[in-house]
Amino acid sequence: MAARFHPPPTAKQKALLLMPARSRTAAFSSLPELAQRIKAGILDLLFPPRCVGCRTVGEWLCPRCRAQIEFIHPPICPRCGRPVLHRPHLCAVCRRAPPPLDGIRAVAYLEGVLREAIHRFKYENLQALALPLGRFLAEYLARHPLPAEVVVPVPLHPNREAERGYNQSALLARQLVQQVHLPMVEDSLQRVRETLPQVGLNVQERRENVRHAFLCVDERLRGKQVLLIDDVCTTGATLEACSTALRDRGVRSVWGLVLARARRGGRGLTVCARRTIIKQDAR
Repeated sequence: MAARFHPPPTAKQKALLLMPARSRTAAFSSLPELAQRIKAGILDLLFPPRCVGCRTVGEWLCPRCRAQIEFIHPPICPRCGRPVLHRPHLCAVCRRAPPPLDGIRAVAYLEGVLREAIHRFKYENLQALALPLGRFLAEYLARHPLPAEVVVPVPLHPNREAERGYNQSALLARQLVQQVHLPMVEDSLQRVRETLPQVGLNVQERRENVRHAFLCVDERLRGKQVLLIDDVCTTGATLEACSTALRDRGVRSVWGLVLARARRGGRGLTVCARRTIIKQDAR
């Protein structure tokens, strides 16, 4: 029987063989991520990204359209993060009924090109937008650090996630942790009850809609400082319900960080956009 010839290992293969088992596992686990990047590069060559604002070829959010985004700057309410007129102080809403979170922060207002980007990211399967949108979160956190030991995305109900194919908050959180080097725990906080779409509900209806909808199912987050990630905050009801579930499991602190929030008065979504979201969420 003829002997089989095996070429000598390359220097890279030798280095991999000499790695400790844990490091070797980590090296192999990065291969799917590399494959995804290669796939994304090929798709960009075949179907180059177009700006969601002006349709310019080259990137999903061009510099000119990014410059149109209205970012939220201090002074803000230290609790809910909404802008206030003068020096930072609790707004009237938080003085009357402070949220159960330690604080909520939003990067920008839900208007214009950012509203369009979030809508397409969330409802039109444009998952590539997770990268530029996640970068907004990372840049905000670099400028305004928050107490955080672990990042937790707001979960979807399994039925909703299966229908959509992904959890947009988890995609944002994954991009964020790659840039700020915090651990992410994705399956400890779970959505255990299906809820109606929040769009179109008033403040009290939103709170009732998500009451007891979330559950922290294990002890990994006990004693931790948690940073909750979501795409949009309108009244804060979803973040508050998540915070309550986390507090019940012994989490030390909970801060919410979102891409965008609506202005008081509901300018964040046009009537057309509201109808589209209600129709898609009701499927």
